[in-house]
Amino acid sequence: QVQLVESGGGLVQAGGSLRLSCTASGSIYRVDDMGWYRQAPGKQRELVATIGSFGRTNYADSVKGRFAISRDNAKKSIYLQMNALKPEDTAVYYCNAHVLVVSGYQEVWGRGTPVTVSA
Repeated sequence: QVQLVESGGGLVQAGGSLRLSCTASGSIYRVDDMGWYRQAPGKQRELVATIGSFGRTNYADSVKGRFAISRDNAKKSIYLQMNALKPEDTAVYYCNAHVLVVSGYQEVWGRGTPVTVSA
């Protein structure tokens, strides 16, 4: 059973910073693309940032220049450094990973970590 465990969410004032972490565990042969998504109350889940196994990154326009995604392949982990946070960044942030396991290829989601940015 593959699991993704997120941490690092919390309450921060506008203009502040947070760093999210996500680690994959289980019988994993390989971890490919990983990423962060978020879902605000009453809205659909949206992409925040993704990172490939060789480090290629992709960001939503709304976070470019403020957020930075990184990964540590040895630890099967990704991170999201969030700076200059705005109230509209308030959401539950979910980790996502595409992994190869013994039964084949799987897409896995974490349970989410809440981020609240106060004005």
